[in-house]
Amino acid sequence: MHQEETQTDLGTVRIHKNVIASISALAAAEIEGVKRVGGDFKSGILELISRKSRPAIKVTIDKNEELWIDVPLIIKYGFNIPDVANRVQENIRNALEKMTSLAVKDININVQGIERGQL
Repeated sequence: MHQEETQTDLGTVRIHKNVIASISALAAAEIEGVKRVGGDFKSGILELISRKSRPAIKVTIDKNEELWIDVPLIIKYGFNIPDVANRVQENIRNALEKMTSLAVKDININVQGIERGQL
C-alpha cells in the first residue's frame, strides 16, 4: 500500500506515503540540533550521480493502518544525541497526528553522522 485512504460523505481522501515522509522531514528539521534529514555527504553525492530520487525517510503502513517511520538524521556537533532524537520523535508524532489523524506506531531515528553546525 502506497497511501492511506479514508472514506468521507463526499468521497475518498488519500494520503500518499511521500506526503507522510515530507511532513516528517519538515518536523524533524524544525528541531534545534538537527543538521539535516537524510544520509551522509557520500550518499548524497552518490544519489546525485545516479540521479535516482530516493526518499530519505521510509514510511510503512501496516494492515492495521498504523505508521512505522524510519528517519535518518545528521546531528550538529555538540548537541546531546538522545535529547535531539527524542524531540524529533515527539515533533514528528505531533505533526502527523495533527495533519493526518493517522496512528503512529513507531518513529525510529537512525543517527548517521555528526557535522559542525553553523558558525
